[in-house]
Amino acid sequence: MVNERILELAAEALKALGHPLRLKIIKFLQAGERCVCEIIPAVGAEQSVVSKHLAVLKQTGLVDARKEGPRVIYWVRDPGVFAVCALARELVSRRLAELVVLAAGFQTAQKG
Repeated sequence: MVNERILELAAEALKALGHPLRLKIIKFLQAGERCVCEIIPAVGAEQSVVSKHLAVLKQTGLVDARKEGPRVIYWVRDPGVFAVCALARELVSRRLAELVVLAAGFQTAQKG
């Protein structure tokens, strides 16, 4: 029962990381705590969109926030998230490299 719940929570966390904008936010926060006013221009999205994605990340426990006067400061709760994101980039990079090789082989076969 506990293992099932852990799997469910892991799936929720991975799902939360499953959007390009949320990955951009996480990557930006890798440098440390940031005000939402800094996150918005860094990821190139509207305030309402960034707020929605930050809420998803916060709800899953990947980021946390605190108010400092009118500013809301966000940070990544566990640096292990950065390792997960790096691993995902590595997996995708390897897969893309495989596809490039396959495409080159296909083009060669078409010419020959």
